[in-house]
Amino acid sequence: MRTKMFCSFLSLLIVLTLSAQSTQKPVLHGRHWMAITGKPLAATAGSMTFQKGGNAIDAACAMLAATSTMWDVLSWGGETQALIYNPKTKKVIAINALGVAPTGATADFFKNKGLKYPPGDGPLAAVTPGTPGGLMTMLAEYGKLSLKEVLAPAMQLAEGYPIEKQTADMIERNKAKLKAWPYSKQVFLTHQGQEREAPNPGEIFKQSDLLATLQKLVDTEQAALKAGKSRKEAIYAANERFYKGDIAQEFVRGCQEQGGLITTQDLAKWKVLIEEPTVTDYKGIQVYKLKEWTQGPAMLQALNILENFDLKSMGYNTAKYIHTVYQSMNMAFADRDFYYGDPYVGPEEPIKGLLSKEYAKQRAKLMNLEKNDPKVKPGDPYPFEGKTNPFLPVLEKWNPGPATSALDPNRGNMLSPDYLAGFYAGTTSIQAADEEGWVVSVTPSGGWLPAVIAGKTGVGMSQRMQAFVLDAAENPFNVVEPGKRPRVTLTPSLALKEGKPFLSFAVQGGDSQDQNLLQFFLNVVEFGMNVQEACEAPNINSFQMRSSFDNHDTKPGDILLHENTPPWTRKGLQEMGYKLSYEARTSGPINAIYFDWKHGSFWGGSSNHGEDYGIGW
Repeated sequence: MRTKMFCSFLSLLIVLTLSAQSTQKPVLHGRHWMAITGKPLAATAGSMTFQKGGNAIDAACAMLAATSTMWDVLSWGGETQALIYNPKTKKVIAINALGVAPTGATADFFKNKGLKYPPGDGPLAAVTPGTPGGLMTMLAEYGKLSLKEVLAPAMQLAEGYPIEKQTADMIERNKAKLKAWPYSKQVFLTHQGQEREAPNPGEIFKQSDLLATLQKLVDTEQAALKAGKSRKEAIYAANERFYKGDIAQEFVRGCQEQGGLITTQDLAKWKVLIEEPTVTDYKGIQVYKLKEWTQGPAMLQALNILENFDLKSMGYNTAKYIHTVYQSMNMAFADRDFYYGDPYVGPEEPIKGLLSKEYAKQRAKLMNLEKNDPKVKPGDPYPFEGKTNPFLPVLEKWNPGPATSALDPNRGNMLSPDYLAGFYAGTTSIQAADEEGWVVSVTPSGGWLPAVIAGKTGVGMSQRMQAFVLDAAENPFNVVEPGKRPRVTLTPSLALKEGKPFLSFAVQGGDSQDQNLLQFFLNVVEFGMNVQEACEAPNINSFQMRSSFDNHDTKPGDILLHENTPPWTRKGLQEMGYKLSYEARTSGPINAIYFDWKHGSFWGGSSNHGEDYGIGW
């Protein structure tokens, strides 16, 4: 009893300390709108769009276009996924703008090349581009402005903008790969033959081919408007040109010239899907995620499991709390690794069972409350749908992976940089809201550096094929085949309370995304942090799930802690069997909006990790 009281007191003390001290970034406040994303110039693009009279959809699309143009760990050939709150219907809408595996992309194709998984980069890593279609669909269906108005900031950036050190140095580090791809070499290596071949920080970086592609989209829209087409029809005319016209032809030519598989038929057949999201209720708050083609439902599964524990009494980031959150995530992610995949291509995923509260109670009862379990396996959700699991023989043989470690003894047992680069691979996040009630949470990605640019389009190709597996024994729902979407890590979030927006939040960082978003949500709901405190507060990261990238490694028992974790917490976790590593920032680059209905205002939180930036009014 005394221990429980002490933990509660310690938790309160930590939260009060967090509240009393200033965060590294201030809370953003706005009455009319809020625009937050991964780059200051891109947040400015959102602000400019709001000032033109646009709504949150217009601003989100402008920020998406800007971040794609600035190579903010993504580009125009990547994928876009979003959650939108529509104030007119009072419903949450899901946008699925993830590309599909192209013609010829079969498991045998990659196995015959001696590969265990599809490659992590290069032309054979590419699924069909989704971001252009996602942007134009969101804009046509829910925006107010023209494509010309929304793309204007991105087109100015393509004309030339002062490139940031982070991106410029990434180009330099990857110049050997970029030299192998002629169109990438031409765009990125602006000082070929010199010691530094990448642009210098602050140098005006120009992308004439991309500018020409964006101009073609705008020209098509404007011609359609002059011909009497509606705003919506005109935007879709531009979309048609990208996927079926001369842009598509040049994209395919450039892709195939460099060894890629994408065909004109692949582009012409692909469509953006507007979906119903998945949802769970956590203590009266409805939390929405995308469907099981993302890892998003894993966060909902973890919340369902954690609902069976008194987290607040454990104390914020005590050893017991960390252990409980870690184990719940491992259970949810084990299910992700086995059961998640494209719901539009069979077999059908048991998502109803996976999100069942009764299934979560069963999983919670199986949790080892004293020790880390390095052999956590997927459960069997089928009985909670009234069905028999058709994959029981596969499940019984399923191996969570070798018990190797990501710790690098040459770096004082810090995590290996190469492993971390894969685990946290790419993405940015976009958050927008307006006084009319529109809310947008976006996690776009793909086509990050080093990217293969497809011909003279200026468009970088996706690397998302690597998220597939080649063997059904690993995940029978996520085996690569033409026309299928890979199961991705990209996972925007929206939460409603009493039928109104409560939180809109997203983060970059590969397999860490739903781990950090889960803890951000608990920081607000269980520990009363404001949105900026919750963005910056120390999180943990587990590496026990299978990585969605490269060699799909798993590191059972490895845990990332904040470097200020107290000695007694470290000792408690070590006694539970964890292998500890530390970093100065562990929250992930979270961006978020909290809706203050009492005062009629927005509270914005913007990551203190890097260049993430927000503007409110």
